[in-house]
Amino acid sequence: MAILGYLIAVLIGLSLGLIGGGGSIITVPVLVYLLKVEPVSATMYSLFVVGSCSLVGSAKAYKKGLVDTPVVFVFGGASMLSVFIARHYLVPLLPDYLFSIGDITVTKSTFLMLAFAFLMLVTSVSMIRAAVRPPMIPVPGQDQARKMLPLFAQGAAVGAVTGLLGAGGGFLIIPALVLFGKLPMKTAVGSSLTIMTFSSLFGFFSTLAQYTINWALLLSFTAIAVGGIFIGMKLSDKISPNSLKKGFGWFVLIVAVLVIIREIFFA
Repeated sequence: MAILGYLIAVLIGLSLGLIGGGGSIITVPVLVYLLKVEPVSATMYSLFVVGSCSLVGSAKAYKKGLVDTPVVFVFGGASMLSVFIARHYLVPLLPDYLFSIGDITVTKSTFLMLAFAFLMLVTSVSMIRAAVRPPMIPVPGQDQARKMLPLFAQGAAVGAVTGLLGAGGGFLIIPALVLFGKLPMKTAVGSSLTIMTFSSLFGFFSTLAQYTINWALLLSFTAIAVGGIFIGMKLSDKISPNSLKKGFGWFVLIVAVLVIIREIFFA
């Protein structure tokens, strides 16, 4: 099972390298079910994996001039603040036992995994729909004024998701940057990777003292995922992003359903 987990790490990086997101959403389930990391710790590990992988992608985007610094500052600043609050205050506040429904007991770990599964369902539907939706064409004379307050609010919301569940939130960030930041798609992807880099690594290192880290596992998993990014970057001009996005969306949907079944019926 561990070997399968490391193989999927390549897929995580591959997705980030090809389409700028998506792969991070399966990091926590892989760490929990295949590499046997406790769920709360897995959200912490995921922050490091997502942040490190995004760092590689954002560095390439920055060199190409595909990072909008003002938007990153507003959205990323709000996201980092929200991540800090979530990791320092919200996660520790969750009791180990939450409630019971019949014979089903919902613990902190169960809640986090079910919340992650719900996020995966939303992500999968978003990816599948985005793959079949025609690309957005700018309308001549369209108001290009940046809406910084909605950007800040979106950043805070994404930061809460990142802090609680360890997900990068690229599927939430990119639409916000296009709609409110008025960014072209490629710049939105590059800026999203930069935001995920700062928010994820900030969330990891700001709460590092609260966890015991298996560095051998974490660094090896991250290194393989980063290797997948380089492969994805080289294949990005040869594989249709829409085809990959749709296929990966269905894969995430299947994993989400399996997580829900496992947590409800076999926990």
